Amino acid sequence: MRNEVLGLDPIPRTGEQPDWLGDTWMQVPVYVVEDTDEHLVTYIAPGAEFGFPDGRWPTPDQCHPWRDRVGWAGHGCLMVQRPGEHHAVWHFWDGPERRFSCWYINLQTAFRRTAIGYDTQDLELDIVVAPDRTWELKDLDVLPDRVREGRYTASLAAWIVELGVRLTVELEGGRPWWDSAWATWTPEPAWADPRL
Repeated sequence: MRNEVLGLDPIPRTGEQPDWLGDTWMQVPVYVVEDTDEHLVTYIAPGAEFGFPDGRWPTPDQCHPWRDRVGWAGHGCLMVQRPGEHHAVWHFWDGPERRFSCWYINLQTAFRRTAIGYDTQDLELDIVVAPDRTWELKDLDVLPDRVREGRYTASLAAWIVELGVRLTVELEGGRPWWDSAWATWTPEPAWADPRL
């Protein structure tokens, strides 16, 4: 389900877009699990160190909301992204037996490769999909706040909502577009506590 199939235009880029869009808010090391023409699969390991570059961010304290966190807590997170798509399918596990808990469709800008990895920008809106394929839209109510705060423009927020609607239509139609086999994936035992 590429953007052409969804009928989506690229993220709106007009003169009214926030000036911080495209800057680095947060850095985290990931392991590359698989990198093909079809998808990029990366893994945030338990304890992966977070980095927060200095900047003047559109938040009350001008800092990233996770600024007080030092690294990834809990089980790691596997992220499956396809080129040109403005979302990734994150995989989460919980409990001592590492039971698969959910897919988390993270709306974010299509990944862009760099000399040291890749960049993407979180778009706030998410869809949580349970193992039984029931789903819930998350954080739709905060988008108007982000516009008032200056983090998003009204046109960008509307575009994000439209993207979320199109993804939920696919879910409602019983058409998950990701490979559910990744839910059984297991990381290498040594993959823990990576540093930046």
